[in-house]
Amino acid sequence: MATKAYMYVLSCADGSLYTGYTTDLDKRIKTHNSGKGAKYTRARLPVTLLYYEEFPDKAAAMSAESRFKRRKRQQKLDYISRQDPKKSSS
Repeated sequence: MATKAYMYVLSCADGSLYTGYTTDLDKRIKTHNSGKGAKYTRARLPVTLLYYEEFPDKAAAMSAESRFKRRKRQQKLDYISRQDPKKSSS
């Protein structure tokens, strides 16, 4: 049985956005904020969860992450604002 996976968007302390995927959202955000996450976020702490989407498996979450990363910043923010508010932490 496949494990659920998430595509997530973080808001960094410098105002930039970071997108990733994980199978454990809470643990991943804690890892980022402990300075042991992605190199990009280590220099931009603290980070806060801005948005996430749940997927049936890792491959689907990775695909969504890849599509999302190709968007320009404003397109990302517009996409997030149009989604179900239950999925967004803001």
